[in-house]
Amino acid sequence: MNFRYFLLNKPYGFLCQFTGEKTDLLLCDLFEFPKDVYSIGRLDKDSEGLLLLSDDKEFKTRLIDPKNKHSKSYFVQVEGTITDEAVRKLENGTLVIQHNGKKHQVEKAICIKIENPDFADRVPPIRFREKIPTSWIELSLTEGKNRQVRKMTAAVGFPTLRLIRMRIGKLELGELKSGEVLELTKKEADLAFLG
Repeated sequence: MNFRYFLLNKPYGFLCQFTGEKTDLLLCDLFEFPKDVYSIGRLDKDSEGLLLLSDDKEFKTRLIDPKNKHSKSYFVQVEGTITDEAVRKLENGTLVIQHNGKKHQVEKAICIKIENPDFADRVPPIRFREKIPTSWIELSLTEGKNRQVRKMTAAVGFPTLRLIRMRIGKLELGELKSGEVLELTKKEADLAFLG
């Protein structure tokens, strides 16, 4: 069987699904994906960036199984000028967040402060406060609890304003613009398992 693999730069406000309410923005509004192609993993409605889609169920299972610990990287704009102490807390694996009504200690991560990346403004724009600066970090994780990045930055006192997934394994967002789709070969898609 010839399986299909797609990369999508998911825009803000879209759900990672093909059916929903009349007012929902859905993946089928962006591109005519073949039958039985679904997103692998999710980005919440408020998040942007790299989303992988396929009709290869074995590929999907391997990629989302938590025990395989595939690396994912995010650019995160936070409210305030993030401190070195907050960066250390995000990295060191001692942070506790709520997940499914229980406390969850996150695994070690990699967090670095980055310069303001050259992204097009989000539509609608992030909330702006004249007296409160913002800053950016790159956060790389090997786990993916629901809204984990947002919960982590909030837990260290720097709420997430904008979240963009940049990488899954060695698959990168690259020059893919918001809403654009790129079809991959199986060999290219397998780069998601590296990194």
